[in-house]
Amino acid sequence: MAEPKTKPTAADPAAFLAAVPDERRRADAEALCALMAEVTGAPPVMWGSSIVGFGTYHYRGASGRSGDWPPVGFSPRKQALTLYVAEGFEPHQDLLARLGPHTTGKGCLYVKRLDALDETALRELIERGFAAYDGKTISS
Repeated sequence: MAEPKTKPTAADPAAFLAAVPDERRRADAEALCALMAEVTGAPPVMWGSSIVGFGTYHYRGASGRSGDWPPVGFSPRKQALTLYVAEGFEPHQDLLARLGPHTTGKGCLYVKRLDALDETALRELIERGFAAYDGKTISS
């Protein structure tokens, strides 16, 4: 079975965020990193070359594939700030309704501006997503 390509690295998350070319995206990413560290109590860790993750869980799929992944994380992509919640967003519809302008994918939440979001809803989303998976083994 092939190993997952995205793994924790020794790269410095602060240096990665400082190198984000767009000033607004960089400021949003740095603020989100501080918020996630505060809410989770976990240090930021680079996963691969572009994801800042917090905590870790082990997953085992029905196919036999397994690996580790952060319960919550983000990436300052060119088009949007992308937040990852491993649990997905179905259990958090109440928070998404209050969050503010966003779109979602399977495990991604896309936002254009951090200051357009309801910070209380964002904090709760991070807290719930982190608590649901951190330190656990999840089987599908």
